[in-house]
Amino acid sequence: MSENIVLTTGVYDLIKDHLRRKRTTQEEEQILLDQLKTAKQVLRKELPEDVVTVNCEIKIKNISTNEEEKYLFVQTDRQKIKKGKYSILSPIGLATVGNKVGDVINWPFEGGEKQFEIVGVERFN
Repeated sequence: MSENIVLTTGVYDLIKDHLRRKRTTQEEEQILLDQLKTAKQVLRKELPEDVVTVNCEIKIKNISTNEEEKYLFVQTDRQKIKKGKYSILSPIGLATVGNKVGDVINWPFEGGEKQFEIVGVERFN
C-alpha cells in the first residue's frame, strides 16, 4: 500500500461522511481513518492520472491467484453492479481509492483479507 493516498477534496469528504454514518466494518474504519490522517488532498485537475478515483476503470491483479479483474467506479447514486458499475464507497472502491498503479493493497473483505496490485487506471467523464 502506498504511504500516503491522494484524494480529491470531494472524495475525501465523501469518505469522512461515509465513516460518520458507520457504514464500514471496524477494521475498514480504522484503516480508512489512518489513511485520511496522512492523505494528500488535491483538486480534481491536479490528481495524477494513475490514481484511483470516481469515474475511472481500474484493473487489479490478485496476488495469490494471479487473476485480473476490472472495476468501473462511479458516484454512489450511479452504482449498477449488474452492469459492472461500483460505487467508490463499495468495499473494493474504498480499498483502492487514492492508491495508484503499482500499489499493492491488503484489505479485509467479507470473505477474508485479500492482497492485490493495481495494474491499470483509466479515467472517463
